[in-house]
Amino acid sequence: MLENLRNIGIIAHVDAGKTTTTERILYFSGSKHKVGDVDEGNTTTDFDPLERQKGITINSAAVTIEWGDTRITLIDTPGHVDFTAEVERSLRVLDGAVGVFCAVGGVEVQSETVWYQANKHQVPRIAYINKLDRTGADFFGCIQQMKEKLGIIPAICALPAGESNLFQGVIDLVRMKFILKDPKDKTHVKYDLVEIPEEFKALAEEYHGHLLEAASHADDHLLELVLEGKPVSEEMLVNALRAGTLSGKLTPVLCGSSKNFHGVQLLLDSVIDYLPSPLDRPPVKGLIPKSKEKEEASRKPDPKEPFSGLAFKTISEPTGDLVFVRIYSGELHPKDDVLNTAVGRGERVARIFRMMGDRRDSLEVAGPGEIVAVVGLKQTHTGNTLCDKEKPISLEDIRFPDPVISQAIVPDRTTDETKLADAIGKLVRDDPTLKCRTNPETKELILSGMGELHLEVSVEKLMRTPGVKVTVGRPQVAYRQTLSKAVEIETRFIKQSGGRGKFAVIYMRYEPLTKEQVAEWTTYQEEQGDKPDPNNIYFMDKIVGGVVPTEYIPSVEHGFRDATVKGAKYGFQCVDIQATLLDGKYHEVDSSQDAFKLAAMECTRDAQVKAGITLLEPIMNVVVLAPSQYLGDLTRDISRRRGEILNSSMDKGRCQLHAYVPLAELFGYTSELRNFTSGTASFSMEPSHYAPVKEELADLRAAS
Repeated sequence: MLENLRNIGIIAHVDAGKTTTTERILYFSGSKHKVGDVDEGNTTTDFDPLERQKGITINSAAVTIEWGDTRITLIDTPGHVDFTAEVERSLRVLDGAVGVFCAVGGVEVQSETVWYQANKHQVPRIAYINKLDRTGADFFGCIQQMKEKLGIIPAICALPAGESNLFQGVIDLVRMKFILKDPKDKTHVKYDLVEIPEEFKALAEEYHGHLLEAASHADDHLLELVLEGKPVSEEMLVNALRAGTLSGKLTPVLCGSSKNFHGVQLLLDSVIDYLPSPLDRPPVKGLIPKSKEKEEASRKPDPKEPFSGLAFKTISEPTGDLVFVRIYSGELHPKDDVLNTAVGRGERVARIFRMMGDRRDSLEVAGPGEIVAVVGLKQTHTGNTLCDKEKPISLEDIRFPDPVISQAIVPDRTTDETKLADAIGKLVRDDPTLKCRTNPETKELILSGMGELHLEVSVEKLMRTPGVKVTVGRPQVAYRQTLSKAVEIETRFIKQSGGRGKFAVIYMRYEPLTKEQVAEWTTYQEEQGDKPDPNNIYFMDKIVGGVVPTEYIPSVEHGFRDATVKGAKYGFQCVDIQATLLDGKYHEVDSSQDAFKLAAMECTRDAQVKAGITLLEPIMNVVVLAPSQYLGDLTRDISRRRGEILNSSMDKGRCQLHAYVPLAELFGYTSELRNFTSGTASFSMEPSHYAPVKEELADLRAAS
């Protein structure tokens, strides 16, 4: 039954306790007889050797459990910003999510990032404040940060009975009971609902009132009862909280200590009560392939509808790709023939599996709302739509951020070049934020990714391939360049060498785009049903009177775009440029598409020289946490790295520093920070924006 199905993700900042919470969920649901531990490296979802070695989640992993009458497919996602693609593609196919927050760290930078990613995909979610037994835990401080940083209306459904070393357990504010664990039960499963301890009764009554107030945002009848001072039934309260969660008006907040088995069973009940089934989500929309007017289509989560699904992840294996598919409508069976609309070709499904970490359970049929893994597909990549051949639909692709850091890969002499090419091909196909190219000048292989850790992990994966051995160069920053000012320029491309010559004259205006102009272009492209250019390179045709024939104008645009891929002077990708074709001339015999393309390339290069180049570097959003005595040292160190300090705060003996720092200055920062704080500090960073490099540094940076 679709109403008894939940597809949820666990999202959070690194070290908030996502994987531990997932382990406890598996244990309580009966899916595991022995509970796993991140520190011991024996968890179900972190099964990759690299994950166990580093003690972090790198790949999103799916598990399926039963809780009462409901089947829950749960995806544990990475918390490190370097692996944000795993979060992005998971949120694209999930119906709901659980945001896990550390009671000590509060709403950390990556917590904000993933929360706003979920907002973008309109994924209903609940919040779970973890680690309430840790020294420095502050439940209400975390709630306040949620209001300020995430902009939510919290519906506090559970309270901690004490915090830090005084933490006794969890108070359920919906049922107004204290969840008392059986101290004699070594399995940690048994508990009783008892009266709330006297010392917490007043606080529980106060916050039960706040809960009713929050729930009233979603239910007018409940609001009337509250205003009239009449009792509200548990069922009405749960229904109102569910309606508010699904509409995004409020966010239920639960709490506990996953490591010590507190609060996880209540969290599971809340997943059932408040998060959506596939039936609660709107029908998925897409386009009919090859339709002239970009005709829209939709699919309901109904087994009788034509089959449609989205491939959101691939894992390369020796026997073929394992493709993760979210099924939106219809049913999928082994040996079914389906259409891949991205390549316009048919694919045959060999087998279908339900995943349990690295364990696979074979299925004979998979229906709407299910997340399964499929083998046998030859040409299906991340973001491709699979559908019924007779009733095709193309779902929206998954968009990923561009890489910000690169490094050279140097193969060892003993490395088999064919094996290396295959290994890199599989690596890049499985991870859409990873790019690989050959430097045309040095002939080096350049691997680009989202951060130092991302590149480090990717190279280690590469080295696991038999017959492949590589060394790496120093990481390089993905700089960009744009024009310093607007210019107008004429290019006369006239060649005569016997026989038919080449003739093209164009007069163009080039200008750097402001943020407002970029926003206008983006809105316009989306209204036209086109994808905005990721580099914001835009072309306008203002030719009147046919001075440049219509058939040559696309060639001018192609020449302009080709010339921006590797800009003049620095050789980096150009961004934020608008080119307008204003005037030109042509010759009846000697003009051609090739002549106008070459003219546009020459014109674009000349414009860069005439206007001057502004080199842009990636700026990272950095948050550092450390003991208070290191605030002065941290501030000086950030300033030395050309950083801009946005704010700093001190609380309970620890300080937090928030700054914008150029990525080029952050190489090796992890080890340096560890050294001068004696291992007591931690930091996180995520790409923020590009900013001009000061003139005296530009040539130095571009040459390094």
